[in-house]
Amino acid sequence: MFRKAIFGGTFDPIHNGHINIAFEALEKLNLDEIIFMPSGDPPHKADKIITDGFFRLEMTRMVVECNEKFTVSDYEIKKKGKSYTYETMKYFNDKYKDTQWFFIAGLDSLMYIHEWAKPEKIFENCKVIILVRSGFKNHEVMERKEKIEKAYGTEIILLDIPRLDISSTDIRERLKEDRYCGHLMPRDVEHFTKSVGLYKCER
Repeated sequence: MFRKAIFGGTFDPIHNGHINIAFEALEKLNLDEIIFMPSGDPPHKADKIITDGFFRLEMTRMVVECNEKFTVSDYEIKKKGKSYTYETMKYFNDKYKDTQWFFIAGLDSLMYIHEWAKPEKIFENCKVIILVRSGFKNHEVMERKEKIEKAYGTEIILLDIPRLDISSTDIRERLKEDRYCGHLMPRDVEHFTKSVGLYKCER
């Protein structure tokens, strides 16, 4: 059975922090594939302006070329309506029967996943990987993890990763001011954003 993970996000733009997470998950969890999933119309960001999916998808495709176990999916970009994690994971679980699925999420997701649409369906179709920085220990987090595991009959994986303090918001601001970002994101992605004029206007 294959072990594959969905790594979702707006990726607006994708940067070295995202790539670092993917490499760490691939190695530490012995995964066969990580699928980068640029979000379509995420309900939790309804009040924010997000770059058109075409451009976010193109930037993500540039990144996955760095590792043969990285791929990208346009499922949520092409999907009509809001993008819900439970629908995404059910789609992949139904389509690929010979695969154990994982979903990579940030620490905030652990604290609020009970507020997501149909969280029980998420846990039915995958194991959730929660990112925490190396050496991080917090009793509230551990209590929350145990409470969710008990409530939904699941196992949540805490993945320790080195912290890279990189922000898509900061990168967008730097690109708007035409400042160098090559140390924060792949150069191909940086060149792409400048060639098409992304992030030059007010958001």
